[in-house]
Amino acid sequence: MKMKKNKWILYILIGILLVFFLFPVYWIVTMSLKTRIQAISIPPVWFFKPLLSNYGKVLFESAFPRNFLNSFIISIVTVFLSVILGTPAAYALSRYNFRRKGDLLFWILSTRFAPPIAVIIPFFLLFRDLKMLDSHITLIIVYLTFNLSFVIWLMRGFFNEVPQELEEAALVDGTTDLGAFVRIAFPLAAPGIVASTILSFLFSWNEFFFALILTRKVAQTLPVAISGYIGFMGIEWENMSAAAVMASLPILVLAMIVQKYLVRGLTLGAIK
Repeated sequence: MKMKKNKWILYILIGILLVFFLFPVYWIVTMSLKTRIQAISIPPVWFFKPLLSNYGKVLFESAFPRNFLNSFIISIVTVFLSVILGTPAAYALSRYNFRRKGDLLFWILSTRFAPPIAVIIPFFLLFRDLKMLDSHITLIIVYLTFNLSFVIWLMRGFFNEVPQELEEAALVDGTTDLGAFVRIAFPLAAPGIVASTILSFLFSWNEFFFALILTRKVAQTLPVAISGYIGFMGIEWENMSAAAVMASLPILVLAMIVQKYLVRGLTLGAIK
């Protein structure tokens, strides 16, 4: 009887947590299906006829498709370069010892210490002088600066979990250091690579501050475009919510596709 009571208590607590975390999702989805009057109504309108016109306005009467493409290109290229460059660097820092290795690791990590507001002025002046403001390449370089250090530290933890004896056995069998990395370490650290890829994509996709300062129109990303629904005449809650829902879909779909590897990756290596 006591065990059954504890089980019901657990279910109730889980239900409360689900309501707490899912209510904002419910709120923004329902907001995107309301008229402007219903969206700003106090008290809130709980029962209404859902409308899809807000999604049509965002898709066909704004620059949302272009902003979506900008975010996609910048995020994909940033993640690709971060993983391609960060994974071998993480492996080298995990397997080889050399002078000032600790200092190098701390310097790599320190690129994540500084708040964006502390480095935005040098970045802005640099890219202004190079005439690279409002460019995809500019945001890719900036995002790569921060994502690369994250990938290196995360993947180093995963490579530390891979038994080095497996690679030593491969070396005895005649393979090279590169062969041991490609055939042994890389496949065993695959969950970590997936986790690094997803998290890096998430950071790049959601980044707002650098995109706000360093872009204008050509390379404007989704977070900046969504904030554009805040105007001097008021906030277009219904259109902003519709844009936010559509901007969240790629992350949700990607997370569902690689859910198994993502969960495994987040429970091993450095995060563990």
